[in-house]
Amino acid sequence: MSTKDAYKQKIEAEVELAQAKLAELRAEAKSSAADTRIKYEKQIEDLEHKVDTAKAKLKELGEASEDAWEHLKEGAESAWDKLSSAVRDTATKLKNKFKD
Repeated sequence: MSTKDAYKQKIEAEVELAQAKLAELRAEAKSSAADTRIKYEKQIEDLEHKVDTAKAKLKELGEASEDAWEHLKEGAESAWDKLSSAVRDTATKLKNKFKD
């Protein structure tokens, strides 16, 4: 397996974990009070957009030649970092709000 393929599989697995966490957050939001659900629906939608961006970067990475993928790796890492950070932040905010 090439380094590119291994890296792509790693990021794909991390995106799948983020999607699972997003589904969990959406389920928690549905069971919360209406005002909380409305407030956090926008944040959840923003997370979904970040997931889509990360997937698009992964697609570019997968389609890149062995020589070109290193240049795309930085964009994929940036998309993943933004997604990961946003999922953590939103999860923390929602969990604290659901406790109230």
